Amino acid sequence: MSVPPRAVQLNEANAFLKEHPEVLYVDLLIADMNGVVRGKRIERTSLHKVYEKGINLPASLFALDINGSTVESTGLGLDIGDADRICYPIPDTLSNEPWQKRPTAQLLMTMHELEGEPFFADPREVLRQVVSKFTDMGLTICAAFELEFYLIDQENVNGRPQPPRSPISGKRPQSTQVYLIDDLDEYADCLQDILEGAKEQGIPADAIVKESAPAQFEVNLHHVADPLKACDYAVLLKRLIKNIAYDHEMDTTFMAKPYPGQAGNGLHVHISVLDKDGNNIFTSEDPEQNAALRHAVGGVLETLPASMAFLCPNVNSYRRFGAQFYVPNAPSWGLDNRTVALRVPTGSPDAVRIEHRVAGADANPYLMMAAVLAGVHHGLTNKIEPGEPIEGNSYEQLEQSLPNNLRDALRELDDSEILNKYIDPKYIDIFVACKESELEEFEHSISDLEYNWYLHTV
Repeated sequence: MSVPPRAVQLNEANAFLKEHPEVLYVDLLIADMNGVVRGKRIERTSLHKVYEKGINLPASLFALDINGSTVESTGLGLDIGDADRICYPIPDTLSNEPWQKRPTAQLLMTMHELEGEPFFADPREVLRQVVSKFTDMGLTICAAFELEFYLIDQENVNGRPQPPRSPISGKRPQSTQVYLIDDLDEYADCLQDILEGAKEQGIPADAIVKESAPAQFEVNLHHVADPLKACDYAVLLKRLIKNIAYDHEMDTTFMAKPYPGQAGNGLHVHISVLDKDGNNIFTSEDPEQNAALRHAVGGVLETLPASMAFLCPNVNSYRRFGAQFYVPNAPSWGLDNRTVALRVPTGSPDAVRIEHRVAGADANPYLMMAAVLAGVHHGLTNKIEPGEPIEGNSYEQLEQSLPNNLRDALRELDDSEILNKYIDPKYIDIFVACKESELEEFEHSISDLEYNWYLHTV
């Protein structure tokens, strides 16, 4: 893959700067393994140089743990002299940052080798490699994310989060009240600014709904026929939500399970597959009889255990699971059934799609999408049958069988012959090394509960 023509992108920069003479700075952004956005801030006068020559960032950016420290066992740090690679702009991601007091724009970047080829350890490139397999078949992925998050107070209690006080009533929400419009009203200014900010940045966020816990909300993104772009939008949306909330004197968290006893934050994705004429190959009056849909579902279910480390990449991710919170813990599918891993909405024949309901909001969207699409492609090309769809409550019919902790999930990923065909084994090694490093540090820490249980009793 060659580097995109600079002349085309320079036109984008020229048009933006002409339209926004007030802009003083531009944030150059790139998402790391954990989906954390990193980068550089430049003055507007340097933007043309970025489009012409790119910017240098170290390859170790993709070997960082959740705390931003380089994991040397990946081989991307001191072993290669912490060497730079070059990052180029992603077209159509240049936009304003509406929360900034000093007018500032942002631009999403992707990493390349110095010779121009995409850098294998950039999660966006991991996804692009999987998407290319559909392109070779004349197929296009159409995708849309649903992203859950909590608004939280900027002041924690003993290091623990708490819901923010309502700007209207001054009270902290305590009840579940799923879909309650009144809760949207309580935080209306912040939520409306999120939607308006998304519109200003070209992020297709079309709705916010109240979710299943105090001050928990979900933003729905409109479907786009480009899975890379869908993930770009998800990454930028998280950054937008964090900054808009901060403007309203609140914080946010996309942590998978911030509160014991309350619902976790999920990242659901809706996927359909279009043929060369733009028709949805899942279209059907009776989805069970659609072979392409069944095979896609079958492939995703078969690869689900090995995909868990990408879907649920942190120690905390696995605390989200539980029947009462609608988080599936076994490979399962069903028609318009929210208790299964893969829900097939049945509203209209041409809108038949797969809703993947397993991942947490702490997942990297690019890696999550890569794992899901690897399963779809595996199913389509090998005609994998999924078994009968589940009717009714899947939790009463199936025992938990997916990995329920990070260590088991990493083993499943490392050992997966199927995913190693879709995702560069060198990248899987890097991912596993980073997560095992985090896991080792976690397991050597001593929790408050251990002190409470054991300090004076044994």
